[in-house]
Parts: sequence; structure tokens; C-alpha cells
Amino acid sequence: MIPFLKIRGLASGYRQIQVLHDLDLDIDRGKLTAIIGPNGHGKSTLLKTIAGLLPAWRGTLEFDGAAMEPGAPNRARAGLVLVPQGDQLFMRMTVEENLLMGAFTRSNRADIIRGLEEVYALFPKLRDRRSQLANSLSGGERRMVGVGRGMMASGKLMMIDEPSLGLAPLIIEQIYEALGRLAELGQSILVVEENPSRVANIASTFHLMDGGHFAWSGTADELSKSGSIVKTYLGGA
Repeated sequence: MIPFLKIRGLASGYRQIQVLHDLDLDIDRGKLTAIIGPNGHGKSTLLKTIAGLLPAWRGTLEFDGAAMEPGAPNRARAGLVLVPQGDQLFMRMTVEENLLMGAFTRSNRADIIRGLEEVYALFPKLRDRRSQLANSLSGGERRMVGVGRGMMASGKLMMIDEPSLGLAPLIIEQIYEALGRLAELGQSILVVEENPSRVANIASTFHLMDGGHFAWSGTADELSKSGSIVKTYLGGA
């Protein structure tokens, strides 16, 4: 089977500082794949490079059977959607206006309205808050808007960077429950998460990143049986 996303020999970083080192990655269509590992080892850099926000120093990236053109706009139009770490909302815009910003590559109004209804069905709180300014929301509600805005792009692969960052346990559970439902509906998802237990029940494959390369890859079942891997790299997370 040809991987939905195929990366070979990817190297990238910031100015003269190399972060990713000849990294290989395969992502399957219609699955939720998790990139786990301690902070500061390249997980966010990987997502930014895939999305085109950072240039690849070398290596190849093929998505849905085609080589990817450089640059974030080209990647977004091809169906690669990044939900960045943190809120990064338009704080003086309403919830619904923020969601609609995610639909900038779409032109069919009926499809956009249908997309809004899908977001509100997944996050009912956002329907109630649709006319509120983003700066009036709680941290959890802002994260829901971020994920919902990513959904509105109707991308082929949604990449989500640390969706649990800074949130209370109950909100984290709600966010991952929603991501699990999206995966069940066939949405391809690549999620970065420091703590593997948060995504253990919904991810099909895990890749453990250490020092800009993958130190281990396997299924959730294999990860649960590899206590030494978790203890060594994640401190027993």
C-alpha cells in the first residue's frame, strides 16, 4: 500500500541550527497517527516543515501520490492542514468568524455551512458561543475553536500540535474524544503529544521522536508492552 504521506530523508531546522536529521515517516490514510516524545526534540518542527512553514533542507515529501510543492499556501491547497500549538486565534473576532477563517480555500457556500454544522455537532459549546469574541473564551473553548477551524479547511490530513497543552484533564478528555470521533469518520490525523497515555486509545501508530529522529515506532499495543521505552524517553508518562 502506498503511504498517504511519505517522507524520506527529511532535514530541517532554524537558520544554522539543524533540528530534524534525515527523518523517514509514513502516514496511512484514514488513521490517527501520534508523534510522541519529550519537549524540544523536533516534534513541532516536523509539523511546521510538513506544512511548509519551514523549508526542508533536504529530503522528499509525497502526499496523496504527488510530490509536494514548497510553501504553506501550496501545502494548504493540497489538503495539508496545521492546527498550531496554543490558541493563535483572532481574539477580536467571534467564534464563528474564526471558524470561517479556516474555510479560506473553499468557495462553495453550502459546503461551508455544512462544515460549520459539523464543527458545532462535534463541539456543542461552540454553537452556544458562536457570537462571542474569542478573547472571552476559556482555554478549553479556544482549543476547540482551533481544532474546529482546522476542520473547516476540509483538509485531507489534519496535523494538530499539542492539543492538550495547558488544559485541565477534563477538557483534555473532551478534546481527544472529539479527535477520536473524527478518526472514526475517516479523517486522517497526525497529532503531536508529549504524553502517550492521552492518545493511546485512539492512535493506530506511534512514533517516538528523540533528537530530531525517530527512536521507536509501533502500535499502541506494542507501546503498552514497551515500558522501558516510555520510562527512558518520557520519564514514565
